[in-house]
Amino acid sequence: MTTAQKLSFDVQLTDHARTAAEREQVLANPRFGQSFTDHMISIDYTEGAGWHDARLEPYGPLSLDPATSVFHYAQELFEGLKAYRHAGGTIVTFRPYANAARFNHSCVRMAMPELPEETFVESIERLVQTDRDWVPTTEGHSLYLRPFIIATQVGLGVNYPSKTYRYMVIASPAGPYFTGGVKPVSVWLSTDYTRAAPGGTGAAKCGGNYAAAFVAQREAVEQGCDQVVWLDSAEHRYVEEMGGMNLFFVFGDRLLTPALTGTLLPGITRDSLLTLAADLGLKAEEGRLSIEEWQAGCESGELTEVFACGTAAVITPVGSVKGRDRAWTIGDGTPGAVTTRLREELVGIQYGTRPDPHSWIHKIG
Repeated sequence: MTTAQKLSFDVQLTDHARTAAEREQVLANPRFGQSFTDHMISIDYTEGAGWHDARLEPYGPLSLDPATSVFHYAQELFEGLKAYRHAGGTIVTFRPYANAARFNHSCVRMAMPELPEETFVESIERLVQTDRDWVPTTEGHSLYLRPFIIATQVGLGVNYPSKTYRYMVIASPAGPYFTGGVKPVSVWLSTDYTRAAPGGTGAAKCGGNYAAAFVAQREAVEQGCDQVVWLDSAEHRYVEEMGGMNLFFVFGDRLLTPALTGTLLPGITRDSLLTLAADLGLKAEEGRLSIEEWQAGCESGELTEVFACGTAAVITPVGSVKGRDRAWTIGDGTPGAVTTRLREELVGIQYGTRPDPHSWIHKIG
């Protein structure tokens, strides 16, 4: 755990907060990542001085020099987590210290300064407490939180990382990630592009990974699919991730998820499901699965379900697969019993309707 002297936050509340009516209009049908709360968190870093000038301030545009390092060399990364409203009005988050640890893991890979985990969690708490009226009350809705860090040094040159940075947190009320609710998605096997290679940035949650994915995601849509599935960079045979989500394969009462080899993002939801599966009497393991094994398993009936998981989408069933020379359906194309059971258990913990045996829920107030 990364720790340091506690920062003092300067608080500046907005003079232009949305009215209750304006806020309720957004909360009635929140589109993921389209509307934002009234405030944001900012903390600056200077080499030699460390983290300083922590503040909660009105949400608004940034003023950055055109030569700011992040624009040219993509030294940045982000996290994603949610705040939920429980019965009685209590607001919580889910495993924020796990996000803090992953954030710092990404910082190390991107040559950026680590942020003390306590500061990361406090920044989340302060923003949510201030904008608590933006946490939806509708079942299945939440407040999505986006912590991120950018390189702010002005000047061109690639000899050394930036000496200054800014960490920020913004928040956006969110409904279901996929329109139409929980229904199976179709996926496209990308054989022309790869997401990451050994030694690269695949395990870091940096924007460059997502920018490089857009061309393949666009290809998936052009092929009539919802999402892209990434394969390994060496042989283009072994399954890695689906878009920005981890994948699980269900063989009856056994679950298999691609192992973390440095090219996959270590998802918080993925890690939670490995634990929950064991709680429910399911055998969960990490390993390797080729597209040939995937297809053969579905055709034989041995592989009964597939689902993707992540903070934004929670658990999303995969119903069909398409590639340049193959296509198949998983099971009967509908959400399977194991997928549904795991989703109900995870969502129940997050929204406070089921026990929290692993103390994953972090109360904010």
